[in-house]
Amino acid sequence: MDLKTKITKLHYDKSAKGLFVDMLEFFSLFYGVVSSFRNKLYDKGILKQIKIGAKVISVGNVTTGGVGKTPLVASLAQYYINNDEKVAVITRGYGGRLSNKKVNLISDGVNVYYEAEDSGDEAYWHAVNNPMCCVLTCKDRVKAAKYAVDTLGCTVIILDDGFQHRHIARDIDIVLVDSELGFGNEKLLPAGPLREGKEAFERIDRLVIVNKNGNPERAEKYAKILNKKLSCPAEVCNYEPDYIYNISSGERLASGEAVTALCAIGQPQQFYRFLEDKFEVIQKISYDDHHLYKKSEIDSIKGTIVTTEKDAVKLQNFGRKDIYAMKLKINIDIESLISGE
Repeated sequence: MDLKTKITKLHYDKSAKGLFVDMLEFFSLFYGVVSSFRNKLYDKGILKQIKIGAKVISVGNVTTGGVGKTPLVASLAQYYINNDEKVAVITRGYGGRLSNKKVNLISDGVNVYYEAEDSGDEAYWHAVNNPMCCVLTCKDRVKAAKYAVDTLGCTVIILDDGFQHRHIARDIDIVLVDSELGFGNEKLLPAGPLREGKEAFERIDRLVIVNKNGNPERAEKYAKILNKKLSCPAEVCNYEPDYIYNISSGERLASGEAVTALCAIGQPQQFYRFLEDKFEVIQKISYDDHHLYKKSEIDSIKGTIVTTEKDAVKLQNFGRKDIYAMKLKINIDIESLISGE
């Protein structure tokens, strides 16, 4: 087990003890002071938030790791596109080769200008799966948003993983929470998964409880608890596998096949559980989130590969005809979510 995996495991173990845990908690004190001080500067108006001439919606989380932001961002974008808005999705461009110090136009809503290796997996996925949506990457969300509004004429900006990027003012802050993992051991980085202290919870406008375990009753109960505790609207978003399809031919994979599960996502456990429900998973291969695959890594895998759609966009040019992706579907009332009713 490498160090990163070991630390991640500790983040969700409330009973963990020992010298290593004590050391992580010591560093968490410094992280908490810096994070809290930065938030106070924004809260008091010393650090200014920049308003953009468009509706801005942030989709993020208060913990590290993958919660399932990308499908929800796509659903939000499609909702506004269907209501005749011009939408831009802005991401940092994690895992891509392009410099995120400048604004990179991945898609203008008509043309896709970069491959996944350059843009990053999430940005490319948005560009391909929401063809009428503009997609931009940049570390500076204000700069990217201004470009989207002034140059592309966008009227709605959706920030993918934008909760901690307070420099840009937003109309709605949506925060996702995993119904099973919750806030882990409720400690700050690096001792726990929290990116910010408790003061961050006051900024949340909408909570989305992500349910991936097929148990909506448990998720609904958790939503009610957080709604009462944090005094903000909480919606349950149910994620479930739709079908498995070949990324070259589109052919669907029949249940019961023997497969190798491959992914590079923040929380791979649920992906594996989804597969194990209907397939014989003979091997599980995990890489760090946003990993850029090498052809040799893929060529070394024998038999049928099943991966996530986020990973699939990076595997399309490797020449294999036996790579499949899992199509997820989500169930949430977007109109209710954005209205807070």
